[in-house]
Amino acid sequence: MKKALTLLLLAAVGQLALAAQPGQVADNQPRDRLNLTASASVEVTRDVLGVTFSTTKEGIDAAAVQNALKQALDAALAEARKIAKPGQVDVQTGNFSLYPRYAAKGGITGWQGTAELLVEGRDTAAIAQLTGRIGSMAIARVGYSLSKEQREKVEGEVVVQAITRYKARAADYARQFGYASYAVGDVSVNTAEASPMMMGAQQTRFKAMAASSEEALPVEAGKATVSVTVNGTVVMTH
Repeated sequence: MKKALTLLLLAAVGQLALAAQPGQVADNQPRDRLNLTASASVEVTRDVLGVTFSTTKEGIDAAAVQNALKQALDAALAEARKIAKPGQVDVQTGNFSLYPRYAAKGGITGWQGTAELLVEGRDTAAIAQLTGRIGSMAIARVGYSLSKEQREKVEGEVVVQAITRYKARAADYARQFGYASYAVGDVSVNTAEASPMMMGAQQTRFKAMAASSEEALPVEAGKATVSVTVNGTVVMTH
């Protein structure tokens, strides 16, 4: 029993000695840790133009409304396919829906449907010209964004800037706290891009403009902000 008590006392003394070691805490994590954040951002011109065309039809007969929607979509597709080019102008159909209208006292009084066509790409001049040639559908939304290639290129540059700032800040803070250097601990690198600029459009106004003048839609790309944030910990060392 005395032997067992002696072993317990030795174990307790050993634990106290470990806890008392400089630069360590009870969970074996270095005491001289510093939480740190650094970020960098850059503005770049958006290079992808996206236009959503839409039309709404209504009537008493569901089949007639659906057929009218298909005709409008087919006409718009025929024009859009003339300029379609992989990587430059991409064309795809969007929402196509048909739903009943009900009277206040119940019962179906008619049908209403909507069809959409989405056109986007880096050939912004061709897409802007297309908006003046599509008369069967109206412009519902216009938006600019960054292409994947442009975003990746910019992100690579901003990541370098953010990491450089992180390391410089770590060295500066360590020096101010009286340490000679530092070691990088856990680090995460996060990228973000400002939301695409979207512009709503009054459909009747743009439809009338396209049908009468066939003028290209005036557009301006504007800038997007790509940001990179580095979060983590550093261990300051003597």
